[in-house]
Amino acid sequence: MLLAHKIALDPNMAQRVYFARAAGTARFAWNWALGEWRTQYKAGGKPTEVLLRKQLNALKRESFPWMFNVTKCAAQEAIIDLGSAFRGFFEKRAAYPRFKRKEDKPSFCAANEAGTFRADGKRIKLPVIGWIRMREAVRFAGPLKRATVSCEAGRWFVSLLIDTDDVRPVAQPEAAVGIDLGVTTLATLSTGEAIEGPKSHKAALVQLRRANKAMARKRRGSRNARKAKARLARLHRRVAAIRRDATHKLTTRVTKTYAAIGIEDLNVRGMVRNRHLARAVSDGGFHEFRQQIEYKARLYGARVVVADRWYPSSKTCSCCGVIKEMLALAERMFRCADCGFEAGRDVNAALNLAAMAASSAVSACGENRSDAGRKARVKRSSAKQEENTVLMEAA
Repeated sequence: MLLAHKIALDPNMAQRVYFARAAGTARFAWNWALGEWRTQYKAGGKPTEVLLRKQLNALKRESFPWMFNVTKCAAQEAIIDLGSAFRGFFEKRAAYPRFKRKEDKPSFCAANEAGTFRADGKRIKLPVIGWIRMREAVRFAGPLKRATVSCEAGRWFVSLLIDTDDVRPVAQPEAAVGIDLGVTTLATLSTGEAIEGPKSHKAALVQLRRANKAMARKRRGSRNARKAKARLARLHRRVAAIRRDATHKLTTRVTKTYAAIGIEDLNVRGMVRNRHLARAVSDGGFHEFRQQIEYKARLYGARVVVADRWYPSSKTCSCCGVIKEMLALAERMFRCADCGFEAGRDVNAALNLAAMAASSAVSACGENRSDAGRKARVKRSSAKQEENTVLMEAA
């Protein structure tokens, strides 16, 4: 099993300078290879990353001798990454590769061929530069396959790709749970537990506005402008780190506790088009939550059941299964006119998602679904869209 472990580095000034040079070499190699790829393709050729690497190796001693000041992996791995980007484009999984700017996040990679790098406790040995201190030791045992060194707001990190068997499936004590994501409350579980999100962007909004104004007043290209930009970047890094920490803790707890997890297929891109909700939806990190819940479920042996995008989880009564025709967004309590069931809107949606996850688990084992008559009442037309829930289903 391949896992990526990202660790903060503690380099000295000479190592920081080397990292910047290596990242600049990787950016130059990417841009040079992309330009050659486009030129050769327009001329009727069939460029590949292997041919471009050989072409660069033949040219760099005379044309680019400064490349020898850093590890050869910086340029070679950049061209390999370009080949992967083109494969994604040809398979219609990604957009056409673009040229990299100097203002973009600096990074470079090194493949561990014949022991190019290795870790020993709280330090790692990278090619050419030698040993560098890390803030923590590698938490997983296994051979290191690749190292990616990157900089975020002035802080350097290394992401290690490890082939490990340390992470094994766990025995979840609970059967199934439904999770309803929202704006006011980050997540509501079918157990009735409401998890409040950190709302890190909202908490730092005053500081962000002040930092943006300070940067706008600086003369472009000046040293003060660079300092103001770095200060703003550090604020954004802190906001993202707080949000990511809360998401990691919640998703890890859920995947280690429940064997089946029911979630919704939210149209996050459509939700952020609503100017009244865009900031709150982005602050919740719904897309990152789903990504983490899915890959951690594979690690720990849980199973994620994703409801259809038009599944009326909020409108369906979790007690009798009747679908309510109209449910205004302002109604935070769900009241069923047929059976008299009453619950919070988010709790009712989470209960429906939990029932869907549990019934899917039963059918996957080859057993009959329970309460087939009730299931028939819940069935709805596939062409009917749940009114007013495209943008606020997670509210």
